[in-house]
Amino acid sequence: MHWTPLEIAKKSSEYLSGPNSKVLDIGSGVGKFCLVAGFFEPETLFYGVEQRNDLFNLAESVKNTLELPNVKFIHNNITALDFDLFDSFYFFNSFYENIKPDLGIDKNIEANALLYSYYTNYVYQQLDQRPSGTRLVTYHGSLKQIPSSYRLIDNTHHYALKMWMKE
Repeated sequence: MHWTPLEIAKKSSEYLSGPNSKVLDIGSGVGKFCLVAGFFEPETLFYGVEQRNDLFNLAESVKNTLELPNVKFIHNNITALDFDLFDSFYFFNSFYENIKPDLGIDKNIEANALLYSYYTNYVYQQLDQRPSGTRLVTYHGSLKQIPSSYRLIDNTHHYALKMWMKE
């Protein structure tokens, strides 16, 4: 499973949204979370970062078809982004395919356990540097990926969907 279910996207976007706030989807794939969230939360800006060019292009195409001005996609590696530009974060265990390459989306990127550790540690450090009040939603993630400075607010959908706030 690589795509955010509709119900998860709606519930997550409700928690992460606020007028003029900026939400980053870490590893947005085809953009399903941002597209759904942008439709239901028009006062919030949703950004998705994706390193695969074909998935980025597909997300851009659908966004343009749906005419969602509050949704933006960035074709880049997560390590190239400035997390200070965003208020809240959605993280659907984007790096898991590095430890289970047979479950990957495709074979277009290098996948290995060292990359999993590298990206996971990078995001952990970035999240830990966010200010108090930062909201985070994880879906199918590990508790080890979340800094202890975040408090669990809600835990639903068979413990797969977790909503956090930085203290």
